[in-house]
Amino acid sequence: MNDPAKETRPATGSTAYVPRKITGPVLMGVVPGQPLAVAHRAAELAYSLNVELICAYVDVTTYLAEEPDGRVEALPIDPDGVDDDIEGISAGIAERLQEALDGTGIRWSFVKLGGEPARALGRLAETTDASVIVVGTRERGLGARFEELLVGSVAVHLTHRQHRPVLVVPLAPHARQRPQEGH
Repeated sequence: MNDPAKETRPATGSTAYVPRKITGPVLMGVVPGQPLAVAHRAAELAYSLNVELICAYVDVTTYLAEEPDGRVEALPIDPDGVDDDIEGISAGIAERLQEALDGTGIRWSFVKLGGEPARALGRLAETTDASVIVVGTRERGLGARFEELLVGSVAVHLTHRQHRPVLVVPLAPHARQRPQEGH
């Protein structure tokens, strides 16, 4: 028996909205030492949408330079001050994600990008037609506050520089203080 209240009807009128199925991948920004909570939320979203999860690490010690032939290459900002273990850092992140995501049935990949994180993630989101970008908040502490003051929040930059939704996963939310009774 058909329930008229649950029947789907075509949208009409000048403001009609016709939803479309989300097919683009979920893009997740990762950083060294990031809690797996971000990967778990991004994986759950990709699984629910039945799309690929792209995990992207942005090496901030490099910048992108366009070659005369049109290729884009990541070059070190300071060739003398380059962290010699940047490849090890990238491999460590990929290995940690592999341990967390392999066997889950989620299609996923890992890419390393160069440059300023919000711009790099925005470019990758554009080229892959990502449905959403997932990032984590920063850990609390003086170092994180100082870094945010210098370079700003990747999530804020993303929301102002591109048109895709940005999901921010809280990593260290403020603990709510309960008012003391009798005060």
